[in-house]
Amino acid sequence: MIADFHFLRPWWLLAILTAIAIAWLASRQSDIRLRWRDIIAPQLLDHLVSDDPSRGRLQPYHITAILIALGAFAMAGPTWERELPPFVQDEAPLVIAIDLSQTMDAIDVTPSRLERAKLKVHDVLAARPAARTAIIAYAGSSHLVLPLTDDAGLVRTYVDSLATRIMPVPGKNTAGALAAAETVLQSAQAPGTILLMTDGVEAASFDQVAGFSGNNNVVLLAIGTVEGGPVKTGDGGFATDSAGNRLFAKLDVDGLKRLQGNVSVATFTDDGSDVRWIVERIRTHFAQKAAEAETRWRDFGWWLTIPIVLLAALSFRRGWVVRWAGMLLALHLIASPDPSMAADLNFANMWLTPDQQGRLAYERDDYSGAAGAFRDNEWRGVALYRAGKFSEAIDAFAALDTADAWYNQGNALLHLNRLDQAVAAYKRALELRKDWPEAKANLAIAERLVVLQKEEEEEQPQDPNLKPDEIQFDDKGKQGKKGKVDISEQTADTWMKNIEVSPADLLARKFAIEARGSGQ
Repeated sequence: MIADFHFLRPWWLLAILTAIAIAWLASRQSDIRLRWRDIIAPQLLDHLVSDDPSRGRLQPYHITAILIALGAFAMAGPTWERELPPFVQDEAPLVIAIDLSQTMDAIDVTPSRLERAKLKVHDVLAARPAARTAIIAYAGSSHLVLPLTDDAGLVRTYVDSLATRIMPVPGKNTAGALAAAETVLQSAQAPGTILLMTDGVEAASFDQVAGFSGNNNVVLLAIGTVEGGPVKTGDGGFATDSAGNRLFAKLDVDGLKRLQGNVSVATFTDDGSDVRWIVERIRTHFAQKAAEAETRWRDFGWWLTIPIVLLAALSFRRGWVVRWAGMLLALHLIASPDPSMAADLNFANMWLTPDQQGRLAYERDDYSGAAGAFRDNEWRGVALYRAGKFSEAIDAFAALDTADAWYNQGNALLHLNRLDQAVAAYKRALELRKDWPEAKANLAIAERLVVLQKEEEEEQPQDPNLKPDEIQFDDKGKQGKKGKVDISEQTADTWMKNIEVSPADLLARKFAIEARGSGQ
């Protein structure tokens, strides 16, 4: 610790010379003997001048000099240990890649390998509350189910909807899933972990997975048994091979052992020890990477504000504070042209700028209050965005022509489902900041949503406006009962029933479109 002690801003230590100069000049000015030394003979001076009874006590100029010295020491930034940089989560980001190939429907573990994988995801989420997690589904192709999010409920909902039937390309491509997970973690500001939940790694991807050398940690949880089991199909039967024999999937333990090295491998357990092992690997990797390069020196200078405040309290002399406080208040009231502004005088307005007040409200999660206080358009837009006022946030960001402003406009436009405008905003952000991974990722999402929207519009049935083939009249209409039908209510109810689609169906459609777009 002592060996690591240094100052982050050492040039501030020069201000200590000012404190020394103030103390020296003030002591000479208060010394009466120095004033009369050139006028009265030295042998008479000691008898004519009496010592000041306050001499030797702590004087106001002493306090001033000490305050300046302490302030200079604090501003120099004394430090001796490291800390995580700001805006980096304490929990490492995690990308879970779930194998949805056909063999994951094997029932050698109950109820099936895939269902057991889903339960393990729930356990991992419970062990990492408020941590960011992303989900990738893969078989012959890889697809992003959810980007990094700390909404555990949303992750559980989409994980529970996963099924092998939704994958558009059969087979297994573990290397592709690994590459997709790496892409997701590029936007994270902290070292992350990739968790592969699978029943094996195919031969084509074995060397790539075994030789993985990325910045992120790879953990593989093997789900299945050495004995294996039959693979169920969606209709309740069992899958068969080309010869008509029942497909029997076994876990290749020996092959998984050969992955050990760059990849940490474990098999599932019923007692939860596998989940604890996974979480420990995630934390260990995060701590190692943070200690290597992702940290900065912790500034301990702010601790000196405590003695500075205590010493500053000694400078409040009787009557002195009252006179100055009254003068400041009077000047403020005179300078305020609007009486209502004078009535709103408070501590914050006297000592903090509007942007500083907005930042305090923002840190208290009072985003509406922060938006009203901020004068900086970028911060005001961020506060409005956090408050859910997306239209107003767009107006605030529109006043700026920066990459961040255009990127934030794109995010707000996505929330308003103004997809074409969001695409244009992301493209403008990328023009101003080349190769911005977050903007590229969001642009890809927006463009996919535009495609989905256009396809939905094309699939909506159009009124052909054709003449009927036959017209029949109900001659027995008089036998019916008179009544009243709320057409609007009936139409709304029918419409809602027609748009009910399960998350699995939505994912299946999304994956199919992505597979067609990539030519897989």
